Amino acid sequence: MAKVAAHPVSPPQPDRDSYSITELCGEFGVTARALRFYEDEGLISPERRGTQRIYSPRDRARLAWILRGKRVGFSLAEIREMIDLYDLGDGRRQQREVTIARCTAKIEALQAQKHDIDAAIAELAEFVTLVETHRD
Repeated sequence: MAKVAAHPVSPPQPDRDSYSITELCGEFGVTARALRFYEDEGLISPERRGTQRIYSPRDRARLAWILRGKRVGFSLAEIREMIDLYDLGDGRRQQREVTIARCTAKIEALQAQKHDIDAAIAELAEFVTLVETHRD
């Protein structure tokens, strides 16, 4: 079974050293309000030049983590913990370990939910068949 991302993942852009709010909103399909919310939550920290926000490649990378984490059901607190581990200076070892453990747990939870959904669908289909065959 081919694995397809639920949302395209933007590749890093090593030749860029800054991004405007408009650029990041367009690239990631989010609103300026969402970016300001993530800033208020301390998840990203753009530089301020007057009233203009200038986002660094680090902010862009953190935004990609935030959005991916949200898409798969992580809370902002969980996302913050995972992305903040980047700054430990251990070559991202702990960040990888925590992320793998959290993602593995999320996969297991989703598989259990899928099993429950499949069972409910099967039961409903059986019930529909039963009701259809017992018409007055």
